[in-house]
Amino acid sequence: MGANSTVIFADLTGSTRVFEAMGNERATDTVTRLTQWIAGVCEAHSGRVVKMLGDGVLAIFSAADAATAAVLELQRNHQKRLQAWPIQLRMDLQIGVANGEVLEVDGDCYGDAVNLASRLSDLAGPGQIWATASVIAQLREGEVRHRSLGPINIRGKNEMPIVHRIDWQEEHSEFLTMPAALALSGRVQDSTFGQIELSWLDVRSMFSAAQLPIHLGRVDDAQFVVNDPRVSRLHARIEARQGGCVLVDVSTYGTWVRFHGSAGVSGEISLRRDECVLHGSGEIGLGAPLSDFTAPTISFNTTGGNLLLSRRDAR
Repeated sequence: MGANSTVIFADLTGSTRVFEAMGNERATDTVTRLTQWIAGVCEAHSGRVVKMLGDGVLAIFSAADAATAAVLELQRNHQKRLQAWPIQLRMDLQIGVANGEVLEVDGDCYGDAVNLASRLSDLAGPGQIWATASVIAQLREGEVRHRSLGPINIRGKNEMPIVHRIDWQEEHSEFLTMPAALALSGRVQDSTFGQIELSWLDVRSMFSAAQLPIHLGRVDDAQFVVNDPRVSRLHARIEARQGGCVLVDVSTYGTWVRFHGSAGVSGEISLRRDECVLHGSGEIGLGAPLSDFTAPTISFNTTGGNLLLSRRDAR
């Protein structure tokens, strides 16, 4: 029998770019120093580092609040550090947190929570913390700010776990992202979102509101795959919220949106860790502006509602 534990998996993104810019020796030293720092923060919060996997760290905690305090400190301090680094050398943290029975064998640990924390780390965008509902349930009310992302499809799991995004930004900081619901401006009376159709090259898919959220990305874990090197593994998320359809950028290089024939909305909208409401029809550019004719471009068409654009900056 294993013990109930909270598992975190913290992964550095963008290390390939850093190795290209710095060379193997200097980049290896930089990544090693960062993973050792991650391990030290986990241990300072009573966590135990199980293993370090290249640019990732797996640690377990006996209490969810200690694990949450650790990941908050990691993101806050790492983001402050990154502001002083050249853009080409920045490696964001993406973190998954899960709770459940963990079995330890010969210094390693196994269990659904371990696998789930690893998968959530992959699915979370750079600079994000994704945690299962079981982790959030163990925290005191108001202990952290978080927002439910609803059930998320996890490869290898029959049931979709409910996942929350933990907001690590401190009050009054320049990185503040409030967890309040996205405001919808100019909403008409019948604005319930029904479904969205996506198409890229010869690929065409339809997703109902009940099937959301989905991810757009380069890997098979994405529900809509766009195989282009400028597209992040999991580049953007589309979710149903407050009767609308919301596009959330979680990528390295950004997302661009252009609407067709919408009064009061013109040109391209640039999203960098931002989000906007999708309405009507238009195009989504992944990793490059739509003004670049080579940009991987997804056409979209929504039905069942008529929402005007609203945007919430996540800067």
